[in-house]
Amino acid sequence: MRNKELTFWLFITPVLLSLSLVVIVPVIMGLFYSFTNWDGLTITEFVGFSHYQRLLGDEQFIQSLWFTVRFSIASIILLNVIGLGLAMLVTSKLKSKNILRTVFFMPNLIGGLILGFIWQFIFIRVFAAVGEFIGVEALQVWLATPTTGFWGIVILTVWQMAGYIMIIYIAYLQGVPKELLESAEIDGATPFQKFRHVIFPLIAPAFTVTMFLTLSNSFKIYDQNLSLTGGGPFNSTQMVAMNIVDTAFSGNQMAYGQSKAIVFFIIVALISLTQVYYNKKREVDL
Repeated sequence: MRNKELTFWLFITPVLLSLSLVVIVPVIMGLFYSFTNWDGLTITEFVGFSHYQRLLGDEQFIQSLWFTVRFSIASIILLNVIGLGLAMLVTSKLKSKNILRTVFFMPNLIGGLILGFIWQFIFIRVFAAVGEFIGVEALQVWLATPTTGFWGIVILTVWQMAGYIMIIYIAYLQGVPKELLESAEIDGATPFQKFRHVIFPLIAPAFTVTMFLTLSNSFKIYDQNLSLTGGGPFNSTQMVAMNIVDTAFSGNQMAYGQSKAIVFFIIVALISLTQVYYNKKREVDL
């Protein structure tokens, strides 16, 4: 038993050390810096909760937070619906399903910055050309308004991550017992009834996983936001991650930016843990 315990700790120590150095220690240091006037190099005084009080009147931060929440809701719904739809498609009896899996997953391999510039070209050049040809003005200025800029980021995110979410749903769909599906068919269940009463309850754990991944990813998006819209026009499409970076580095307000990051961390953690708790209660054991 002692040898097993020693082996266990030998294997887990590098992970714990890495986690502490990369996550735990920076969070503790960030929390400490948020109560000071830290400028990135030195600390001259403690300012208490003044940074957090300032947040309450920061209209740009509140606007970016509200934009991020709206974006997260739209992208989470679309990603899960499209990802599940693609998974159902490639687990059917299609002959080209293996090729389709590869095609649908490929956008996830492209980096966020590169993907943003690719879609920027599509929205600015391709959409403009199509809009001019068919006479639709909205397509000609797709990234020039807050509404179209919002949906531009949503489209980019869904196109990139739908294939990844599809893979997760595929793993759970393949674990659904065929006997249950055959029994449902014998009882005269329609395809929709089979999905609603048999398949969906059994893949509920997949929904818990994908909900967590899409939620955390949607809230922390930065590179796609930077390369696609840059937060424009007039910071109307600026997300929280970009607002924090701009405050800390462009505005040279490191401590204030850190306080924003702490608040943002708490919000995301609470939302993520809450959805995992409630989704876990809906899962069905095989």
